[in-house]
Amino acid sequence: MRVGLLTGGGDVPGLNAAIRAVVKRGEGEYGHQIVGFRNGWKGVVDGDVQPLTRKDIRNVLPVGGTLLGTARFHPHSSDGGIDAVLATLEAERLEALICIGGDGTLHAASKMAEAGVKIVAIPKTIDNDVWGTDQSIGFDTAVTVATDAVDRIHTTAESHNRVMIVEVMGRHAGWIATTAGIAGGAEIVLAPEAPFDIERIERFLKHRHRAHASFSIIVVAEGAVPAEGTAMHYETQVGKFGEIVAGAIGERLKAEIEQRTGFDTRVTVLGHVQRGGTPTPTDRILGSRFGVAAIDAVSQGRSNVMTALRGDRVELVPLEEVAGKVKHVPAELLAVASALA
Repeated sequence: MRVGLLTGGGDVPGLNAAIRAVVKRGEGEYGHQIVGFRNGWKGVVDGDVQPLTRKDIRNVLPVGGTLLGTARFHPHSSDGGIDAVLATLEAERLEALICIGGDGTLHAASKMAEAGVKIVAIPKTIDNDVWGTDQSIGFDTAVTVATDAVDRIHTTAESHNRVMIVEVMGRHAGWIATTAGIAGGAEIVLAPEAPFDIERIERFLKHRHRAHASFSIIVVAEGAVPAEGTAMHYETQVGKFGEIVAGAIGERLKAEIEQRTGFDTRVTVLGHVQRGGTPTPTDRILGSRFGVAAIDAVSQGRSNVMTALRGDRVELVPLEEVAGKVKHVPAELLAVASALA
C-alpha cells in the first residue's frame, strides 16, 4: 500500500517518534510506501509531498518538533479544500491517510472521512484535551517543563518574598496547570474548568503571608477566567487567528494581586518553551506505540478511527466519537490541587 502521513496543528515533542514508528513498521513489516505531507493539511491541499524511508527517520527520537513541518490549516474551512485533498490523494495513489494532530486537525480528519477518505488518527497536544484518550503525545514533556519551571521559581520567590505567577498553556482545559501545579507544589492553581474568585485569592494570600510564609506560587492556565458575578471583570484576549494572547491573564492577575494585597508580584509566561526541546521517554514511547498501532490499523483495513491510550492499553476508538469534543480536567484532580494549597 501507499499510505500518506501528516502532522498538523501546533508542534509537540514526540511527533518524530510517531513518524518513525509508522515508517519503520510500515516499510519493514508490511512493505508499504509511506508518503509524508509537509506542513499538515496545507501540504495535502498543495500536493507538497516527501517520500519517507528508513534513512529519513534515523536519529529522530530525541528531536523535538516534527520533521514534516506543521501548520494550522483546515481543508474544510478553505474554498475547494476538500476537493484539493481528494485530488492529491488520487494523484499520489494513496489508499489511506494517517493524521497526527489535536482537536483542530482531528476535526478536519473527521470531515475528510465523511468525504470518503480512509483515515487513521493519532492524538497529539500538550493541552491533553483530546477526548477519548487518557494521554496525548506531547503532554508529558510539557508538564515536565512546566514543573521544572515552578521548581526554579520557588527559590527566587522565597528569596525575594514575592508572589510568583507562572502562566502555562491550556485554552479550554487546564491539564498542564493542574498537574504541574500539583507536582511543583503551587499554592494556587487556576484552570478554565474552575472560574476563580479574585477576592478569595486575595484573602488566601494575605492569610498565608501573615501566618506562615512570605511567598506564594500561582500556576494559571492561559484560558482561566474569573467567575461571573465576582469582583474581577476579564475577557480572554485573543489574536487575529483566535489564539489566546500569551501573558494576558498572567499580567492581569499580577495587577489585581499587587493592587489588592500590596505584595510584590512577578509573572513568568512559559509559552512555546513548553512545546520545544527533547521529548521525555514517556512521549517517545507513547508516540512509538501510537505509530505502530496506526499503521497496523491501516494494514488491517481499519479506518475512521483514532489510536487512544486507555489505562495501559492502546486501543482504537471511532473518530466520529472524538471530533469536536474536549476532555476537561476532572473535578477530583482539581480538588487535589485545591486541597494541597
